Amino acid sequence: MSRGFAAWLAVFGVLAGAACTASAQPAANGVIVGVGRVIDGDTLEVSGARIRLRAVDAPERSQSCTDARGQPHLAGEAARTALTAKIAGQTLRCTVGGNDVHGRTVASCAMGREDLGAWLVRSGLAFAYRSYGLDYVAAEDEARRARRGLWAGQCQPPWEWRRARRAGETRADEPPRASTPPRPDCLIKGNVNARGERIYHLPGTRPYANTRVDEARGERWFCTEAEARRAGFRPPR
Repeated sequence: MSRGFAAWLAVFGVLAGAACTASAQPAANGVIVGVGRVIDGDTLEVSGARIRLRAVDAPERSQSCTDARGQPHLAGEAARTALTAKIAGQTLRCTVGGNDVHGRTVASCAMGREDLGAWLVRSGLAFAYRSYGLDYVAAEDEARRARRGLWAGQCQPPWEWRRARRAGETRADEPPRASTPPRPDCLIKGNVNARGERIYHLPGTRPYANTRVDEARGERWFCTEAEARRAGFRPPR
């Protein structure tokens, strides 16, 4: 190896080390800055870091809620779509507060002077996650009074929905036989109970999250309550 080439490698190593240090600097300083990409209604990717927004909890993407007319819809997908439109091409500044149990960075992110967590909750797209901070309780109260978004209809808090899903999971050695909705707007679950009674459950009600639709047992999905009744299903008593 020539002395000139060895010297070049040494300089390159110093520069590369400096570049790595610089790229890691934002996280080390507790601030990450960059153009954001939306993962879901409360999770972003900024400068390569997966960020869980602090003290907010948006419905899961597969979680169904009802709107002001009582019609089911995927509220988590609505939150993701709205957040994507909100931050499109914009630079975000995220103040890091630690990591969650999944290893994601937990941070409060702002677009200019606007706090994205406050915007999500005030718009009725997410809940204030009181277990992890009271920052957005006032924003949630405002959204509730105005009946915005989630508050226009019914929606189970996502932490309760996740807990119900975990409680209702089948054994690891027994794969679930549950089917998926035929269309995004056909989310009413027709269930056949142990006594053979045909009962339908609406999104946002307590039994809904624990109910699996097994078409092999005569269970099925419905788009409207009228359709469920015509098929011989009744609402819970």
